[in-house]
Amino acid sequence: MAVYTEVSFDEASALLQRLGLGQLQSMEGCSGGIENTNYFVTTDQGAHVLTLFERLTAGQLPFYLHLMKHLARHGIAVPDPAVDPASAGKGQLLYMLNGKPATVVNRLKGKSELAPTPAHCAAVGTALAKMHLAGRDFNLQQPNLRGLQWWNATVPVVLPFLDADKAALVISELAYQNHVAASALYGALPRGPIHADLFRDNVMFDVKARDDASAPVLTGFFDFYFAGVDTWLFDLAVCLNDWCIDLATGTALPGHTLALVDAYHAVRPLSAPERHGLPAMLRAGALRFWISRLWDFHLPREAALLTAHDPGHFERVLRQRRLFTV
Repeated sequence: MAVYTEVSFDEASALLQRLGLGQLQSMEGCSGGIENTNYFVTTDQGAHVLTLFERLTAGQLPFYLHLMKHLARHGIAVPDPAVDPASAGKGQLLYMLNGKPATVVNRLKGKSELAPTPAHCAAVGTALAKMHLAGRDFNLQQPNLRGLQWWNATVPVVLPFLDADKAALVISELAYQNHVAASALYGALPRGPIHADLFRDNVMFDVKARDDASAPVLTGFFDFYFAGVDTWLFDLAVCLNDWCIDLATGTALPGHTLALVDAYHAVRPLSAPERHGLPAMLRAGALRFWISRLWDFHLPREAALLTAHDPGHFERVLRQRRLFTV
């Protein structure tokens, strides 16, 4: 999250009152992430997040917003977009603010766990599997907009910024992923709506003390604005590449990995093609985020409160993942 488009207190207040969310008491720009403008807003009725979309179009956004609404209705702990009471039963979830499409969702309780234990990973695995199952009857379709087609289009843009070694790596891995995507094994992988960006900072946990410290309580997933229809295995791989990785070296943590995969498998058992295809998807997840971080780092946008992520982290993760399949 970042602040690209400034919103005044009065402008935010008017939208919140229109949505029946109460009288605005405070608002604060959010400094995390890099895609959208976000504000934490608090009214006399509760805490919410106001998001203005900087890259996604009004035509793309209904998929994300209605997916969140669908998951919330199925008991999945996700932000629930506010509906305009005056939308005459149409369920309007998207609004215009300062020339940008915008939405308001409830703010999840708790905080992110940036140093997760295997118990945190198990909670994520369980919740991710439940989310995948809940999305099976979601009737809107939109591809993963940061999938293979985007990788093929973006790699030529970032190549001029890379040294020979990095350029060779990204070209080689992209060729491999194109080969994987054309295989029968890949075609057999089950699909549905995926989060596609379920990193540590996009999950909330209850911060209250518990008698059983080994059983953290996951209070929700958020930031669904990379979601799309793709393989569930890719979503699992993205999680494993963040939750179960040593951040300093990019190496996998076996205990974390086993906890997350076992918990996921207990809710939605992995198919034979998924078990065989996981190493390739772990590489795909690393490549996707290395490319996007290269793009954001070398071709940055101006924004208040913006901190770019280090592209080198996912280069290290990719190199580690390739050790087991090359």
